Amino acid sequence: MLELDMAQRRLLTANAHHLNPIVMIGKDGLTAGVISELDRGLTKHELIKVKVLDDDRAHREALMEQICQSLHAAPVKLIGKILIIYRPKPEETEDAPVAKPAKPKGRSKKPTPGRRRPA
Repeated sequence: MLELDMAQRRLLTANAHHLNPIVMIGKDGLTAGVISELDRGLTKHELIKVKVLDDDRAHREALMEQICQSLHAAPVKLIGKILIIYRPKPEETEDAPVAKPAKPKGRSKKPTPGRRRPA
């Protein structure tokens, strides 16, 4: 499990303030589908919120620990029924292909002919 210091936790909590939960964990608990969706969310966004529909605080803490251990992530904060979880994106390796920037959509701009002066 990844460890964060207090300054990092404070910064990540502030960054997560505007986020909406990407997954809701209900009565079925932590299923394989939920874990794969959390993994996808962490891979794409690094910082996610998860809503747990359970009233037991100890159970929510256990869920957060289980999620972080299985996904090699760091628990940022538990606020009520919301879990904030962070996992940095993996570093790019030299062997990995480098993505080219996307071409802008729309019309291509061709040079327009200049104005001719009368002779």
